[in-house]
Parts: sequence; structure tokens; C-alpha cells
Amino acid sequence: MKHSIIPVFGLVTLLFVTACNNRHAKNYNPTVDEAGALFIKNGIEGSITEIKASGTAITNSNNQRVIALAKMMIDDHTTAEDKLKKIEKEKQVLAGDTVNAEHQLLIEDLSKKTGAAFDKDYVQMMVNDHTVAVKLFTDASHNTDSDISKFAGATLPVIKMHLDSAKAILLSLK
Repeated sequence: MKHSIIPVFGLVTLLFVTACNNRHAKNYNPTVDEAGALFIKNGIEGSITEIKASGTAITNSNNQRVIALAKMMIDDHTTAEDKLKKIEKEKQVLAGDTVNAEHQLLIEDLSKKTGAAFDKDYVQMMVNDHTVAVKLFTDASHNTDSDISKFAGATLPVIKMHLDSAKAILLSLK
């Protein structure tokens, strides 16, 4: 009898480990739906992009309005990124902390420019990115996860203000 229990126990352990591994292999996360996880990933990546591009603006621009916009972007996106990373950790989402290839190329291109050419391209990037961000945060404000919807809803007015500020500066640059 003693010898038959060991193989049964081993089989049960193997099945349990396999079941757990299958959940992890499928990115099993009982607390966040796919839209919520995507929002966290895109939100963090967007903030990192804005911070990097804005850091370049502080060094490459001579326009005080552009520099003020860049400083605001760094401050607000650092705060948002910190809050979103806290949600990422609590919800056990693996979002990463990289900039996508398209944005990396834009930032590299920006870093080679100065003066009016830089200002126009940087501010246009802020308009484009924040237009996308308004949709992202609007959609996420209706997410079924209350932490995600509260964060998105509370941050959405800041994102809209960034967009309005960038649009106003862009008009003044033309």
C-alpha cells in the first residue's frame, strides 16, 4: 500500500504543476482583462516616450513655451507612470518599460534637430501622441477593473490639457 501512494502522489503533483504552468503560459491573470493589461502596457510605454522626448526638448529648444510644455510633460508623465506601475504590480501585469521602435526613431530624429525645426516636430509629436492617449484613457475609464477605470478617469483631464496646450503652441509656431 505504501508503494502505491508514492506514484499517485507524484502524479497529482505533476498534474498540479502542469495546470499552474498552463495558466502562466497563457498569461493567466484573474484580475485584469486583456483591455486592461493592454492599457497598462500602452500607458507606461506612452509615458516613457513623452518623458524621453521632453528631455530632448529641454536641451534642444530655445522656445520658452516649448520648454515649459516639456517640463510639464516630464512632471505629469512621471507621476502617471509611477501610479500606473503600481497598478501594474498589483494586477500582476508584465508591461515592460521600453519605447516602441516607431517612437524610438522619432526621438532619435528629434535629438538631431534644434531651434524652430525641433520645436515644430516635438510639439507635433505631442499633439499626435496625446490624441491617441485621449482615446486610450477614455476607453480605459470604462474598464471593468475599478483601479484601471479610476486611474484613467482621473488622468484623462490632464491628458486633454496636454493636448490642448500642445495644439495652442503648435498654432503659434506656424
